[in-house]
Amino acid sequence: MSITRAVAGIYWAVSRWQYRVPEKPTEPAGILIGAPHTSNWDFVLMLALSWRSGIRVKFLGKHQLFRRPFGPLMRALGGIPVDRRDPSQVVGEVVARLEAGDRFFLVVTPEGTRGRSEYWRSGFYRIAREADLPVTLGYVDRRTMTTGLGPTFRLTGDVRADMDRIREFYDGKTGVRPGLGIPPRLRDED
Repeated sequence: MSITRAVAGIYWAVSRWQYRVPEKPTEPAGILIGAPHTSNWDFVLMLALSWRSGIRVKFLGKHQLFRRPFGPLMRALGGIPVDRRDPSQVVGEVVARLEAGDRFFLVVTPEGTRGRSEYWRSGFYRIAREADLPVTLGYVDRRTMTTGLGPTFRLTGDVRADMDRIREFYDGKTGVRPGLGIPPRLRDED
């Protein structure tokens, strides 16, 4: 058993949260949506979830988090620095890593920061379509005190239909700070 799995096992043994993963993704790479994203605790929950599940994950983080003293730790945990002043490079960089043979699930919180906004960010959709990756719906639900993985599927390119499927799954799930969650909706749907 790896150290990360052992740490995750201890976390789940003492946590008030319950781990729910009825079925793990079968492919070696994909997009793992983390929603609702309303607290920094979401990061801890998704990390513990991935470690217990044995899923290799990477995540995007603002480049300031990768400076000393925390930079090496953030990279070791799977962090990929993103310069928010030029976010247009993110999709291409992630796709290039995957095309070079790196296999991982990219954890994306499409709500963006934990503040209120009107739309989900569409980067997860563009990366999944461009790299032909499946999307796994990961969740946090404060109401039931569970976190886990839902279905894994490929996006069709019909944005509204794909988002309807995502909305159906997340309907009723509330984040750690319920008042900050937003319904799954992309600007491209309007």
